[in-house]
Amino acid sequence: MDIHTPIVINGIKIKNRVALPPIVNFGWSDSDGKVSSKHIAHYERIARGGTGLIIVEATCVNPTGRIFNYQLGIWDDNHIEGLARIAEVVHKHDAKVLIQLHHAGLTTRKAVAEKAFGPSVDPENDRSVALTKEQVSELVENFVSAAKRAHLAGFDGVELHGAHGYLLNQFASSAINHRTDEYGGNSENRLRFARQIIEGIKEVTPSTFIIGYRIAGCSPTLNDGIENAKLLQTYGVHYLHVSHGGEKGINPTVPSNFDYNHVVYMGTEVKKFVDVPVMVVNQIKSPERANKLVTHGLADMVAIGRDMLTDPDWVTKAKTGEAINLCIDCQPRCKRYTKPESCPLAE
Repeated sequence: MDIHTPIVINGIKIKNRVALPPIVNFGWSDSDGKVSSKHIAHYERIARGGTGLIIVEATCVNPTGRIFNYQLGIWDDNHIEGLARIAEVVHKHDAKVLIQLHHAGLTTRKAVAEKAFGPSVDPENDRSVALTKEQVSELVENFVSAAKRAHLAGFDGVELHGAHGYLLNQFASSAINHRTDEYGGNSENRLRFARQIIEGIKEVTPSTFIIGYRIAGCSPTLNDGIENAKLLQTYGVHYLHVSHGGEKGINPTVPSNFDYNHVVYMGTEVKKFVDVPVMVVNQIKSPERANKLVTHGLADMVAIGRDMLTDPDWVTKAKTGEAINLCIDCQPRCKRYTKPESCPLAE
């Protein structure tokens, strides 16, 4: 078995074990959150390059929960038409496509909303407000409605963004969630919000609809991440995409004989405790390193981000052995974060 071996997730066959993770394309949408022609061309180009699974970038379920005011949106039925065009062009190349559902919570910027809502008040953020139970219920419905729109748009499923310090991660982490009601306290209570979303999505979508979860491997510690992963499996997620826990996540020490970074390490550790497929991500880069993870049973899938952006034919070239245009790790920060077109290796 290697990265070119198909995998079945919730009854849906994916032609290989390589995914494009959800990487935001800054400035391509507008304040309405609509899909642009740049989005469509971008995702089609990646699909044409041979990847089995594309996870469309963080797409907000509520306009007041955006990271920034030109983030892609799925909070309104008016978004369905544009999103459907992405699903259509990806499917044209025999790839499967999910969309990541997102809410920034306490990290919502002031330019987006006057207040930043989360599970608890953040003492370091004077704009922060603790959600009421009624507001939590409304947000559950926001996520569920967004998933229904994704299905109507033709997506094969959704990925819930529960990492990187955003809303679902905020609820799951004891370092951030200090609630004393049924949404705070032990692990089950802190994941109650996620559980209600997962159960709600299952009620409004077909049984073949994939529900994935991008989990913080450290939430705030790796042991917490493993515990959360086991619970999410029992709640019915179909795969886990393991990433980091944002500023409040405590990164584990990586063993000296482990050839990858702490994010990949957390994914390989989570895999030891769950039966659902586990996707690992972060600086995997080459086909050789990707294959090692899959063939040795350390992960079920690999997500290749920047190196697939600098070379959309990553998967095809991995098969043929042709040299790949790998990301050159611009410093001090990836130039795509300012403008996707500013990547020095962009086509």
